[in-house]
Amino acid sequence: MKISELALIAQVSVKTIRYYEQIGLLSPPIRTSNGYRHYQEKDIETLVFIRRCRELNIGLDDIKRLVDTQQDPKSSCALVDNIIAEQLARIQQTQRELALLEQSLAALASCCKSHQIKDCSILQTLKSV
Repeated sequence: MKISELALIAQVSVKTIRYYEQIGLLSPPIRTSNGYRHYQEKDIETLVFIRRCRELNIGLDDIKRLVDTQQDPKSSCALVDNIIAEQLARIQQTQRELALLEQSLAALASCCKSHQIKDCSILQTLKSV
């Protein structure tokens, strides 16, 4: 299949496919005599896998490790488990940070009762040290 077909099936852009090839995340495709890229079924699986990992906000370096580890089906799942556990910890930390940010913004949003900039409590709070 051509790159446009692969992009459609895997639900990624052609530009993304080319980028993944460039950084070594996706194996270089077979080239036909006219120079067109020719992809196989395994490329669909790999691209869908990468897309789903990106949806989980997993970094490209970790995705590369996950793709590479699949080359040996008998290897341990420890690497996979660690990558997922680390990503979960990062997401949980981000949630805690966002909760604090929400509290700060809520406090700011409710602190100003003025209708003029000169008396705006939000601006005064943001300016204070």
